[in-house]
Amino acid sequence: MKNTEELMKRLGVDIDAGTLRLALTHRSYAYEQGGIPTNERLEFLGDSILGFSVTDALYRDNPDLSEGELAKRRSAVVSTRALAGIARGLGLGEYILLGQGEKLTNGRDKSSILADTTEAIIGAVYLDHGIETARQMVMRLVGPLLSNAEALGAGTDWKTSIQEIAAGRKMGDIEYRVSGSGPDHSRSFVAVLHIGDKAYGTGVGHSKKEAEQEAAAASWKMINAKEADSTAAGS
Repeated sequence: MKNTEELMKRLGVDIDAGTLRLALTHRSYAYEQGGIPTNERLEFLGDSILGFSVTDALYRDNPDLSEGELAKRRSAVVSTRALAGIARGLGLGEYILLGQGEKLTNGRDKSSILADTTEAIIGAVYLDHGIETARQMVMRLVGPLLSNAEALGAGTDWKTSIQEIAAGRKMGDIEYRVSGSGPDHSRSFVAVLHIGDKAYGTGVGHSKKEAEQEAAAASWKMINAKEADSTAAGS
């Protein structure tokens, strides 16, 4: 396994070598090694700690928000997309122990694997240091997301959010134009979102669904940025 000293610096906490190795052990690697333990139990633990930490922060920092809005924002922060983004920022993918099949299909950058491993890391920190240290690390990782309230609400499902905007403003029909490239074991997809007769955001992903979500996110930000500029110009 790659030297993890740099990873622990990025996390801001030391983790016992054995516990960290377990947190980084994907089931594909465990299977090839004769059925050694995987990180799935740690993932289960970390998921609960993540959910509690985010819920606690949202509740304390947003006294005027309804239960529904709090739940919506929590879903955005703990989503696979959000956790995978955090993992990419940490460079976590290069440390994950993967089987040969996952390596060949670019498993180190798969959102599902990155998100699951992030949760396993949280579980590992909890086991080594307890709830308060784990909670502090979670807040360091998700803090930038929690501070962007507007995008949090939309980020629960970018495709639904962009559909609501297009319908509310009578912008026209929505169409995702998707193209794929690369060999079957490592496909990459590009999606361009068209609303009415105009092209908006572009997204890239390892699946059509991921590319469409990225295109919807880019489009949502583009439309809202233009609206903000218009408001500022008119004030």
